[in-house]
Amino acid sequence: MEVAKTRTRGLRATYSRVVPGASGRILVVDDNKVIRQLIKVNLELEGFEVVTANDGAECLDVVHRVCPDAITLDVVMPRLDGFGAAAQLRADPRTRHVPVAIVSACTQHEVETGIAAGVDAFVAKPFEPAELVRVVRRLVERKGAPAGRAGRAGRGA
Repeated sequence: MEVAKTRTRGLRATYSRVVPGASGRILVVDDNKVIRQLIKVNLELEGFEVVTANDGAECLDVVHRVCPDAITLDVVMPRLDGFGAAAQLRADPRTRHVPVAIVSACTQHEVETGIAAGVDAFVAKPFEPAELVRVVRRLVERKGAPAGRAGRAGRGA
């Protein structure tokens, strides 16, 4: 396997493992390195190519270069939180249709705020890896579905 490394703002790097025949490219955004790695490994084991970002601002910096099939966002992050990033992704015509899942505690307030920001799915922390993979797979499949047939995936806490 080949590992690609691209520089982003600041001293942190964004890593992407190039996976031949990948099921889709996922942008994983979380300020907690351990959680980011846990999500990354679980998705890679299921055949996804994964690119990571440390916060919402970095997500917006790299999203146009990596062209993900879906994005997972934590809520509480420095510089730009998950709701702000989701709202900006929805406001941009180039990323408006990229499915977004919040991976967080998923309180009622977070779910309501996420829906208002245009979030497509929610995965509650602590999450079961199989549930995370199922939600991400549904989002990627939904993105590839013909217009009008795509529904929201994984709603709820």
